[in-house]
Amino acid sequence: MLALASFIWTLAMEDTLKKLPIGIQTFSAIREDNYVYIDKTPLVHQMVNSAGRFFLSRPRRFGKSLLVDTLKELFEGNKALFKGLYIEDKWDFSKTHPVIHLNFANGVIESRAELDQAIYNLLRENQLRLNIECAQFSLHDPAGCLAQLIQLAAQHYGQKVVVLVDEYDKPILDNIDQPELAATMREGLKNIYSVLKAQDAHLRFVFMTGVTKFSKVSLFSGMNQLEDITLDRRFGAICGYTQDDLETDFAEHLAGVDWAKLKDWYNGYQFLGEPVYNPFDILLFINKNKTYRNYWFETGNPSFLLKLFRKQRYFLPDLSNLEVGEDVLDSFDVEQINPITLLFQAGYLTIAKTSEKRQRLRFHLKVPNFEVQQALADHFASLYSQTQSEQRLHRQDSLFDAFESADFPAIQQQIESLFAAIPWRNFTQNDLPDAEGYYASVLYAWLCSINATIIPEDITHHDQADITIKLGDQIYVTEIKLDKSENYQPQTPNPALAQIQAKHCAQKYLAEQQSGKQIHQLGLVFNKHARNLVQMDWQSF
Repeated sequence: MLALASFIWTLAMEDTLKKLPIGIQTFSAIREDNYVYIDKTPLVHQMVNSAGRFFLSRPRRFGKSLLVDTLKELFEGNKALFKGLYIEDKWDFSKTHPVIHLNFANGVIESRAELDQAIYNLLRENQLRLNIECAQFSLHDPAGCLAQLIQLAAQHYGQKVVVLVDEYDKPILDNIDQPELAATMREGLKNIYSVLKAQDAHLRFVFMTGVTKFSKVSLFSGMNQLEDITLDRRFGAICGYTQDDLETDFAEHLAGVDWAKLKDWYNGYQFLGEPVYNPFDILLFINKNKTYRNYWFETGNPSFLLKLFRKQRYFLPDLSNLEVGEDVLDSFDVEQINPITLLFQAGYLTIAKTSEKRQRLRFHLKVPNFEVQQALADHFASLYSQTQSEQRLHRQDSLFDAFESADFPAIQQQIESLFAAIPWRNFTQNDLPDAEGYYASVLYAWLCSINATIIPEDITHHDQADITIKLGDQIYVTEIKLDKSENYQPQTPNPALAQIQAKHCAQKYLAEQQSGKQIHQLGLVFNKHARNLVQMDWQSF
């Protein structure tokens, strides 16, 4: 009877819970059909309370489209949708504005002709919705039509025009692995966006969103009036869910959740305001019976970005200790892509803290949370060694078991096996085997993927170790050497181990023996011709 009563109570609770807005980006649908809505109108009110021109960059699936649609409904005066929200009694809903909405989020555009057609279709939709027709509307002159549409809308409605652009950069990002085509897309979009400055006198408000921020010179030429609120403390939580949002609006949905674990998995995105959760993760987590999975990461494919890292021979351990200036986070262009910029703007890195040096702001970056950390490590591990997912899982288990138990013969066998499995073609027409950082990067990716704690360039009073590895009760202070001789013969002493012994790098960890930790010094020697580990020695304390 108790079980039946509990079951009936659970069903009753589910019937009273508000629905989850999974995949719904329409403000009216959420407000009219009993979906959970996090009230962002305090921040919206702060933004629209001026005749501004704003730009916001946020990672995919962060609620940008819903924010754009909220602005559209606000300026069109649909007061009923805002009943009970902060802005309800603070906005003059009787004063409406014509809204031009350009949404590039739908579909994949793969040529300049497709882009021109997409822009033509968007302008046609706006003309029909506003009951305005551009004279001499042509597929080949979208800028002329947009300019005329703004002017005619202002005249017809007797109010200045609002322009909302959603996913302004998607046609470029769809082709980012083809620089020439991406540059062509950029020029086609620049042709449209340049209209906004010329029509400034007719505009009440402009809001543009996207994942990336291209430089004003390359895409926003002449649009210096755009105020970038991407890293503005006032608007840090305008997209995403805060901890308070979860504990109030989602309190019943998340009853009994382990808050610390949830925060570790999905929180941590920092835009100089309060840290936020990705909404997509939270909604899917609740919908999937509070099961922890890589929901957000699995919806995107960072393969191009990861290939860029390998092509540029980026030293992966540097990802755990990044300090960059504003210029690195600010913008990029298709001709010269900085992978760190793209990682940050796409949501794979976030701001850990800020500091100032020489009167310049510095940003210290980190991977935002456990979901992104594990997924990135898995992808990097697979990419750097060309390992399929089922093979990767088996190798990860074996590598984890060897390091967790300090089974040194097994550790050596696993490392040798890992590098032996890397296809020969990875080393053709490049100098990867010549780079010590390549071997360190492969090891770093695989060790991160088994959830080991990695400290690259671990500084001591005397010097620094290449990598310190912490897993379970084991601590490995590790030095990596690259030998370039054609026929390597094991040396006594091992040059990598001898160097780390001379530096006394393990000394800082000896006190941890009192808490049951086992300390090891590990020397790894790789050879450029063997493309593998050729000598490994260790010393345990």
